[in-house]
Amino acid sequence: MIYVAIAVLMFCLVLGVPVPVSFMASSATLIFFGGPEGLGYPASQLLPYGFTQMNSVSLIAIALFIIAGGIMERGRIGEKLIDMVDVFVGHWKGGLGVVGTVSCAVFGAISGAACATLSCIGSIMFPRLKAAGYPRGHAAALMSNASLLGLLIPPNATLIIFAWISGQSVLACFLSTVGPGILCTILICVVNSWLLRNNTTITPAPRRTGAEKMQLFKDRFWLAVPALMLPVIVLGGIYGGVMTTTEAAAVAVLYSIPVGMFIYKGLTLKGLFEVIVESAVTTGVIMVMLYSVSMLSRLYILEDLPGKILYLFQSVSDNRWVIMGMINIFLVIMGMLMDDISVVVLTTPILMPVIMQLGFSPIHYAAVLGVNTGLGCITPPAAPVLYLGGRLGNAPINEMMGPALFFMFAVWGPVLLVTAYLPKFVLFLPHIVLGMPW
Repeated sequence: MIYVAIAVLMFCLVLGVPVPVSFMASSATLIFFGGPEGLGYPASQLLPYGFTQMNSVSLIAIALFIIAGGIMERGRIGEKLIDMVDVFVGHWKGGLGVVGTVSCAVFGAISGAACATLSCIGSIMFPRLKAAGYPRGHAAALMSNASLLGLLIPPNATLIIFAWISGQSVLACFLSTVGPGILCTILICVVNSWLLRNNTTITPAPRRTGAEKMQLFKDRFWLAVPALMLPVIVLGGIYGGVMTTTEAAAVAVLYSIPVGMFIYKGLTLKGLFEVIVESAVTTGVIMVMLYSVSMLSRLYILEDLPGKILYLFQSVSDNRWVIMGMINIFLVIMGMLMDDISVVVLTTPILMPVIMQLGFSPIHYAAVLGVNTGLGCITPPAAPVLYLGGRLGNAPINEMMGPALFFMFAVWGPVLLVTAYLPKFVLFLPHIVLGMPW
């Protein structure tokens, strides 16, 4: 019956049924027809189990980071970050793309969400890229890929959910994706410059003398200081052990409100109310999804789905590194069908026992999952971030697919291989900061 339940889930997802409802449909199949004798499972035990799983302070951080990202998007905080980065590389050919990429990395270190990063930085960068002569398909593909740095450079809502489900340290999960995030930032900048090497329509900004550059940096730096202090406060508080993730998220909200309202004057009371309402709706959807998947994952474990998956993998090969490759392929396929949070909440309970039995570190797997969810957000047919980038950049999908595929293979492919097959690359910071074993 477990295979029927999985088929029901996939069928609902393909039909476009909302993800929480799809999870509920799969759960209902097992509740009524699952079990050793096909008599089902008692719902009276599963419903309280879902509520018990949801009783976690860590989940409050998700709502708070969503609110902080919305406030920063409306508060013109991203604009000051872009202006400062532009001082150093704006005059290069392809330098404006580097400005957008680095700005996404910095903004992602505050918001922890790809769509918020793309909406904020993209809305500022797309007019600048168009004025500089960037092809609109390339610009949309570039910013879509760069915005995913918000899923790698902590804080990261998906990793908070992963840590909650798997029982791992949130800080350790955050630290595991710092290396892949930095590597991805560098590769996006390099690939962007390489793709534009023969482009004749781009007009770089005029070169500035050293004195002009220094003066401009001083002027823009002081304007950007309030925005730059936000990641310092949030990440410094988390990594320094001063604040928990939830406390840091609350500080991010409290800090970003006066900065956006009184310093940059992009946030109004009406805008703040709209952010809170939108964040409440988004958080509600996530919480319903987490509740439904907590019951579904319990049913999958009762049906021994992790054991069946491990048996399937081992029927192909007993080598754990080959199995790691199959797990990555499975995650990529799941990312093509659903959003990043859905992938995390569905696959973590299933694959974590497999990962542990194979002898891999769960923190290593957190980084692998982080990179895979980022790749899934730009991989059709789902590709929510890629389509959002096309709408914001006014670029048809056929013009985006060429550069988007190049970024996938030349950036995300190498990052995924390094993350999956060089565990010390992702475990270095958790080892140094937290003393975790290699």
